[in-house]
Amino acid sequence: MKSLRSLISWSTLLLMAGLLVLSALVYVTSEALLHSFVDGRLLAEAEALAELVERHPDVIENSGRDTAPADEVGRRKKELHALPDVTHSLRVFSPDGRLLWNSPNAAAQESIPPHVLQRVRHEHTVFETVESATGTPARHLFLSIEQEGQVRYVLQAETSLLHYRETLNGLVFLLALGSGVTLFVAWVGSLWLAKKVLAPIEALCTGAETMSEADLGKRLALDSPYQEFRRLTKAVNSVLDRFQRSSEIQRSFCDIAAHEMKTPLTILQGNLEVALLKARTAEEYRDALINNLEQVGRLIALTRSLLTLAKFTSGKPPVDLVPLALEPVIQDIVDELTLLADDRRITLTFESQSVPPVLGDAQWLKQALINLLDNALHYTPSGGAVTVRLQTVGEWVAVVIEDTGHGIEPEHLPHLFERFYRTDWARAKDAGGTGLGLPIVKEIAEAHGGTISVTSQIHKGSVFTLRLPVPTHQTIPA
Repeated sequence: MKSLRSLISWSTLLLMAGLLVLSALVYVTSEALLHSFVDGRLLAEAEALAELVERHPDVIENSGRDTAPADEVGRRKKELHALPDVTHSLRVFSPDGRLLWNSPNAAAQESIPPHVLQRVRHEHTVFETVESATGTPARHLFLSIEQEGQVRYVLQAETSLLHYRETLNGLVFLLALGSGVTLFVAWVGSLWLAKKVLAPIEALCTGAETMSEADLGKRLALDSPYQEFRRLTKAVNSVLDRFQRSSEIQRSFCDIAAHEMKTPLTILQGNLEVALLKARTAEEYRDALINNLEQVGRLIALTRSLLTLAKFTSGKPPVDLVPLALEPVIQDIVDELTLLADDRRITLTFESQSVPPVLGDAQWLKQALINLLDNALHYTPSGGAVTVRLQTVGEWVAVVIEDTGHGIEPEHLPHLFERFYRTDWARAKDAGGTGLGLPIVKEIAEAHGGTISVTSQIHKGSVFTLRLPVPTHQTIPA
């Protein structure tokens, strides 16, 4: 597993590679510039001598080897600002390579090598780097002077490359020293930075790892001057807040579910024990079985509701959102429940407006609407009415279910969608309810990005409103 320290090591190696590449580029560029400077100086000196020879063509033949216009050449060299401590020398050769004249500081060289002379005849200007007898590198320039298409003289300019090599060696030393110091500072700085960065993280990890279930109420504290670490601490504490709330809800949910399941199980156990105390008639056994069957049905309904809630409280709700027209879905539900409404002598009607399609899961939306309509029919007395309305409200599509039942007391309205919450009046009317129907509706609505709300008046009825968002073009899947 990779760590931040290994990342810092890799970054240091990357910096080292970058410095090596940069140093190589600086060295190559500096060498090329120095090389160009040296060649330029040689060419300037050779052209100065060539200009003099062309102006006075007989000066070479009429003078000795070292008594030619040395003063004139020396003056032109000073005009070119040559380095005073760099050795420069000049020579003039005949077309066949014999030495005709050389400057006073020139070393002995009687002729030009044949291969160099051949190149000068073809290329006019030739540069060469050679090693002198003392081992000092030198740069040579050979320049031909032509008259009437024939080579009359070959000029040679020579300079020592001692300063050239010393400059490059000094540059290598400076690059190596600078790179080494940079790497050392970067390594020490990265270790210091890693320590500063990892210390708060280690503190957070230690605090989180030592927390137990009994410490869920505690929160991590980190005294850091950096806002990123304060933000990280705040984010971790926010996660702990959500985890604590989830744990409390889960614990409460389990307690209430166990309590709700305890009642039918206790009744089952009591009926079985009473039936086994003594011999019973067939009719008595039948009554006991029917009673137990009702409790089993209650347990099955409770278990089914619990499984549904468990699906929606997981990380991903089990909904498949596709463009869906609500009117035919609601019409099918109303048609299915019309017989039940007629049996209870309740008027069930559906009023629909033209509404856009929504992104929804037909199966789960049908489950939510059935729960709402079943509640409305259950708590509406004979002769009452239940009305379903489909309409557009702003950017929402609303399904409104209105009944003329008993109504809900105001103090119960804020808790109506809590799990296992049931009003006293509802418990008295329906002892077999689970108190999970409306919480399931709430979970389904929120999984669709919608809401569920209720308004009610005692003895006038209740109005449940399921709102689903109208999708934009960006949210409609292709």
